[in-house]
Amino acid sequence: MNGNSLGRLFQVTTYGESHGDAMGVTVSGCPAGLELEEDEIQEELDRRKPGQSMITTSRDEPDSVTINSGVQDGYTTGTPIGMVIQNKDARSGKYEPFITAPRPSHGDYTYSAKFGTRNWGGGGRSSARETVNWVAAGAVAKKILARESVEIKAHVRQIGDIRSPDVDFDDMDRAEENEVRCAHPETAERMKERIDEYQDEGDSIGGTVEFEMRGVPRGLGAPRFDSFAARLGKAMFAIPATTSFEFGAGRDARTMTGSERNEDWEFDDGSRDEVRSEEGDPVPVGNDHGGLQGGITTGEPVYGEATWHAPTSIPKEQTTVDWETDEVVDDAQVIGRHDPVLPPRAVPVVEAVLALTTVDFMLLGGRINPDRLDDAPGEYDTEYHPSGSREE
Repeated sequence: MNGNSLGRLFQVTTYGESHGDAMGVTVSGCPAGLELEEDEIQEELDRRKPGQSMITTSRDEPDSVTINSGVQDGYTTGTPIGMVIQNKDARSGKYEPFITAPRPSHGDYTYSAKFGTRNWGGGGRSSARETVNWVAAGAVAKKILARESVEIKAHVRQIGDIRSPDVDFDDMDRAEENEVRCAHPETAERMKERIDEYQDEGDSIGGTVEFEMRGVPRGLGAPRFDSFAARLGKAMFAIPATTSFEFGAGRDARTMTGSERNEDWEFDDGSRDEVRSEEGDPVPVGNDHGGLQGGITTGEPVYGEATWHAPTSIPKEQTTVDWETDEVVDDAQVIGRHDPVLPPRAVPVVEAVLALTTVDFMLLGGRINPDRLDDAPGEYDTEYHPSGSREE
């Protein structure tokens, strides 16, 4: 099975299955000298972990991370960073009825048809449990971006047909003040009520996460298959249950004329703090393009949305078939511990893939030294001496 790695210079490779012994991730390409502690990784994992509230799965996973390579004395060494998160509360018994009877709209049958086998406990590798690895890796990328004054925020913009009004970038931090992770408190209350309604009916509902990233340098990305949007879209669609990804005006662009969407150019007068440019540089007047033109970052904020369908594991009766007994099962119920809605826990995952994609582009573009950060600790004389001698 391929497809377990993301990135080119800042490369993330993951392993693990929902009900296996552990989840794990290796981060290759992190420069030496980044101050990094397990507590900083844990802080991000705690935002994603299950059991946070009544609108998340009740699976009791502490998601405690262990860094077992690539860090010494609190700093990265430049070698691969290995991290492991043990699975502590896996219960596979609930999934036995579906070993040969695929759950509706899951990856059960497609995995079995492709590989001839699958780990049926909790969905195995197709489970969103796997995103715990991405959040761990994203915490490393976020630390690198913080050094470069790049800031990422996200919040739940929509649940079902309930959509929050526009929220300022600075106010997105309020998302952590409620269990829905919507930065507009009044809308968050309505969203919570709607989620409860579906949960009481044994059903689930979909929603949308809005994101914004500021301080992104100009010039990241390349035309065609290496455009910033293409690579970011690939990462977003890798998140389980993602059905759409858009940036800038997104789908609204289909109703806009060219003269409406096109943005004039002006000289930067230093008044726009959200734009990463030098005073006197040409900058777009607006940002319907979402910080990307020609597949390359403009220095404007990169913003957009990603949408998830309703979770497919629901206790409501559905119909499936058993490919061994040839029976039709009319009363299939997926009984277990599942989220009734995905976006609240997807917020840190979205931030992680944004950070991972951006750091990779910054390394590729020479914006970050791939070997060693400027303020890395150490007093070694790194000047090259072919004879092996050192000058005093």
